[in-house]
Amino acid sequence: MALDLNHKSILVTGGTGSFGKQFVRTVLEQFPQVKRLVIYSRDELKQFEMSQTFSHAKYPAIRYFIGDVRDAERMKRACEGIDIIVHAAALKQVPAAEYNPMECIKTNIFGAENVINAALDCGVTEVVALSTDKAAAPINLYGATKLCSDKLFVAANNMKGARDLRFSVVRYGNVIGSRGSVVPFFLQRRKDGVLPITHPDMTRFNISLEEGVDLVLYALEHSWGGEIFVPKIPSYKITDVAEAIGPQCEQEIVGIRPGEKLHEEMITETDALSTVELDRYYVILPATPQWDTDKFIRHFGGKPVPLGFHYNSANNDHWLSVEEIREEIRLHVDPEFTHDC
Repeated sequence: MALDLNHKSILVTGGTGSFGKQFVRTVLEQFPQVKRLVIYSRDELKQFEMSQTFSHAKYPAIRYFIGDVRDAERMKRACEGIDIIVHAAALKQVPAAEYNPMECIKTNIFGAENVINAALDCGVTEVVALSTDKAAAPINLYGATKLCSDKLFVAANNMKGARDLRFSVVRYGNVIGSRGSVVPFFLQRRKDGVLPITHPDMTRFNISLEEGVDLVLYALEHSWGGEIFVPKIPSYKITDVAEAIGPQCEQEIVGIRPGEKLHEEMITETDALSTVELDRYYVILPATPQWDTDKFIRHFGGKPVPLGFHYNSANNDHWLSVEEIREEIRLHVDPEFTHDC
């Protein structure tokens, strides 16, 4: 049965972020009869700005709740009458997390636990939490907190009892054009004639906001509870991004920053022991599933990945060329983009 969010009540934590706004836009377009769409976040200015586009007057389903996932009572109150939670709230800036570790832990770990408890207590039927490639074999605090968060959401399926409730996770790489990412940084810096390159061999995964939303919708439709869904997405070389944006610019090697990987990973060799390959996605199955794994594989026409498999941005079989990177920028970041400085 196809996913139908009409007449459903949905809460999005971190709903004023890049993902949240794209998710709201997609739901309103595809499911115009959605009952309630609650934006839960802590920044009233961002909520005001978002309400200029998605107003309650124009979209009666929209609600804006000021609140922090750290606040268990407020989280529970916001979840009253909610059917689905999409958990996108996080502190995600790697240097800030290293400098303020407990703040990152309070939001990304304790906040995740508050979302889980609110779902258990309020009759929610489905929760999808957003993860990151940095949660696979993490080397920085942000990645470590997101790995903990993933574990909490997967394990929450063991606590649901007789409730009609499923928790699952989606894990994906860098969103092109997102705040703090390399594309807007290079677009800003190219006027200086020099683009700083951390390492000439560095690679990253690439995904658009629309593809990230599609992955969440896929999880909402197909999750059995406890899976981590990983998309098959292309990689790019950081030097190719520099060439795509500023072909006339000098590329200055500045060295890898603390807590940064040369290549990003989404499925480790250990994860692979419980990973199934589908047509468009990989699925990391829960260690203690409450359903028949073989039946899951047959149902989706999947197959276990081979022993020793791992999925990182360097061993990918799909790479974006310089011209494809330019087209991605025009499509998802700046329609007027030109590589002529």
